[in-house]
Amino acid sequence: MKTNEIVRTIGIDVHKDSYSLSTFNPQSGSFVAECTTVAAPKSVVAYVDRLRKEMGVPVSIEVGYEAGPTGFGLKRSLEKAGIRCHVMAPTSIYKPVAGNRVKTDARDARTLARAVYWGSYSEVVPLSEEDEAYRDYIRMRDDRKDELKRAKQHIQSFLLRRDRKYCEGNTWTQNHMDWLKRQKFDNEVDQITFTEYLNEVTRLMDAIVLLDARIEAFSKEECYEEAVGKLRCFAGIDTHVAMVMVTEVGDFSRFGTADQFASFLGLCPGEHSSGRSIQKTGITKAGNSHCRKVLCESANSIARSNLYRKSKRLLSRQAGQDPDVIAYADRGTARIKKKFISLKESGKATNVAKAACARELACFIWGMMTGNYDSSSSASV
Repeated sequence: MKTNEIVRTIGIDVHKDSYSLSTFNPQSGSFVAECTTVAAPKSVVAYVDRLRKEMGVPVSIEVGYEAGPTGFGLKRSLEKAGIRCHVMAPTSIYKPVAGNRVKTDARDARTLARAVYWGSYSEVVPLSEEDEAYRDYIRMRDDRKDELKRAKQHIQSFLLRRDRKYCEGNTWTQNHMDWLKRQKFDNEVDQITFTEYLNEVTRLMDAIVLLDARIEAFSKEECYEEAVGKLRCFAGIDTHVAMVMVTEVGDFSRFGTADQFASFLGLCPGEHSSGRSIQKTGITKAGNSHCRKVLCESANSIARSNLYRKSKRLLSRQAGQDPDVIAYADRGTARIKKKFISLKESGKATNVAKAACARELACFIWGMMTGNYDSSSSASV
């Protein structure tokens, strides 16, 4: 903003059914034109038009609202109307709470309007509409995976209550499925209950196979093929994880360093220090939870891999890739595996070691996606 121009900043407390708006006047430090409208972008556009008309002079207007379940639709609509809009990370906005026992939508809108003016927030960079569509599809697949996990727990609990135990090997293999299909119950209601549980498991397993096939097809589209191919060179990262990272993050270059990217994912340790006392806490978990979850799973897979021999699946994924990309991925895999072993030997808990390895993997992914194959900052010590 120019120092000699008239400025107004608008905070919007966004809800499903309503928007609460407040305009901050930095010259007087007051708030004006406070109101509540229906939850529609056209209402905000009309509000801004009325504000410009009432002032009667050229004015610079910026709008801000917290990131939330309503997504980026409001931002896109306002920017199409020529209104500059910011989506703010909720945890980054300064909110004085000492002595404040009143919380209202109007007060929240004031806080947002003030934050927009001072720039006291971290901006959430929206994905493209295409990335957002693919991201939501992949999240839907993972929702089905969670439902399958619960369905499996339900049928196993039912069988345990009926004293039916599978003792012929691991569960949810083909042999286990054949065993389940052979189960019969004398009680008619028990048979109906079991059949419903089994049908639900089968339905979800079949659905996930189809969803994975569709995601595999998405990964071969021109906009994703190169990035996904590079990420699949890492042990522990196949098509699904690669697509999660690409569609959830979007532009990796917006992070200046690997540490910034790891922080975005909530994989950096927190800190609780005072005076000369410096105390580190567990990871912040303040970032993208979906990426963090799949990276922890990938780190776990790398921890269980063979350090000195590549699997056939990994060799097939690396086939045809740039030798520099393969060498970088192999270096990252070896480093993560050695780090896991080192942390375990030093007495760290398994989950702590996995989280540390997930952070290391995130740093290598940032290096891969930004072309920093030889940068020492691409993987933190």
